[in-house]
Amino acid sequence: MSHTIVVTGATGFAGSHVLETLLRIGHKDLHIIAACRDRRKLTTNFNGEIREGDLREPDYLQRVLTGADIVCHCAAWTSLWGQRKESEELFLQPSLQLIQTALEWKLKRFVFISTTSAAAPQHSHEASSPGIPRRYWPHLNNVIKIENAMKDNAHRGMAMVNLRCGLFAGERYALGLLPILLPRLSTRLMPWIKSGKTGLPLIDGRDIGQAVVRAALAPLNSPFTALNIVGPGVPSVREVISYINEHYNYPKPVFSVPFPVAYSFAWLMEQLDPVLPWEPLVTRSIIHLLEETHANNEAAQDLIGYIPEIHWQEAIARQMQAMEKNQFAKMKMHRPIKPLSRDAD
Repeated sequence: MSHTIVVTGATGFAGSHVLETLLRIGHKDLHIIAACRDRRKLTTNFNGEIREGDLREPDYLQRVLTGADIVCHCAAWTSLWGQRKESEELFLQPSLQLIQTALEWKLKRFVFISTTSAAAPQHSHEASSPGIPRRYWPHLNNVIKIENAMKDNAHRGMAMVNLRCGLFAGERYALGLLPILLPRLSTRLMPWIKSGKTGLPLIDGRDIGQAVVRAALAPLNSPFTALNIVGPGVPSVREVISYINEHYNYPKPVFSVPFPVAYSFAWLMEQLDPVLPWEPLVTRSIIHLLEETHANNEAAQDLIGYIPEIHWQEAIARQMQAMEKNQFAKMKMHRPIKPLSRDAD
């Protein structure tokens, strides 16, 4: 069966890996459309159709979906703390409108990349469990709103697939936990949380690409499918930081605090932010990412045949190389805000 697949955010971390996976498949019955704001930033070997534009533009939403039957929604504006208005305008509203437009055009399937942290720590082991909004993290709440919109509209004829992925790592990833955590480790003020015993479900971009493509093409019988997607093994926070200490000389924490203390201290840092010239040392969203998820790939393997291949150490090594090359270590906790222009990324 032939398919026309639109990949939004095609120049971003997840989108570029999805495109690379589709190109490796190289099936003659796949027509691939890269939706992006700047074709110059596409992977150099992409030879499919390119549709440039901004998802905030109503006419582009119509144009980008013309002739398509599957959408892999990889476009995301990300913020790990604050930025409520920006997250709504740059991520939530365009995503909700994309879902509605896809429904109007009667597309067959919509694949969305969410996070294993959406229902952490209480219910994240079950990917279909409702997300738990957090007052301190507006962007996570918007991710949950998109998940809920997918569930609410799953009866309207377009299959919805929600992938709750682990923490991104790997080549071309400039934001996320590692670039935020490493400068804070360098201050020697960061403690272990719960002795670093919780799992850190890292996942390489190549495994994300595999999972999204399988979710787009696998036969599924349910109008709404939710899956956890993580790497081949889930290391503990202590294992990850110890690896970074051994290979990259970042200091390890010297003392440990329980999660309630960590959240209280993070709240205090947030309150001090207006009078400090730098971002908070730690925020409640960072602490939240260190909560246990118990996520695994059993359901994803059964339903879509997903078997991750990239070890977490290799994913970290690739991201560390990129960070060193591009000086990403001091990234802010949100993506840069670009104007509404097709010349922007």
